[in-house]
Amino acid sequence: MSTYTLIEGSKSVDNANIAIIASRFNSFIVDRLVSSCLETLQQAGLDETQVLLVWVPGAFEIPLAAKAMAEKDDCDAVIALGAVIRGETPHFEYICNECSHGLSRIAIELKKPVIFGVLTVDNAEQALARAGEEESNKGAEAARTAIEMINLMREID
Repeated sequence: MSTYTLIEGSKSVDNANIAIIASRFNSFIVDRLVSSCLETLQQAGLDETQVLLVWVPGAFEIPLAAKAMAEKDDCDAVIALGAVIRGETPHFEYICNECSHGLSRIAIELKKPVIFGVLTVDNAEQALARAGEEESNKGAEAARTAIEMINLMREID
């Protein structure tokens, strides 16, 4: 059996700065994501001086604010939080595609964790199910992913 080197990120952090970019649109969902995300970051060892919360009008605006924050030297990761709920027009696809592609381009270009915590759902019930209790809350999941990726990127560098 061969041996190999394993690199993986730790699940706790105390020396990191994280920006959360959150959409005000569908705030009845996004507020739950943000709350759970903040709570999870605090439980992981970050205090309020290490987390910056930036509100934008909608999901389409998230990538621009995310890039501005990711370009800052003292920002270790960006977490994007929002909720896009399908309607009767193709608008849903345009917004979801541009938001997700924009965020992935930023992460690749800047080699910095940019976490996609934007819900893309068919209805409000699906959104509420993903913004519920801690285990199923995608805001908490995004926070855990950011912490792990910060540590992983530090190991790789």
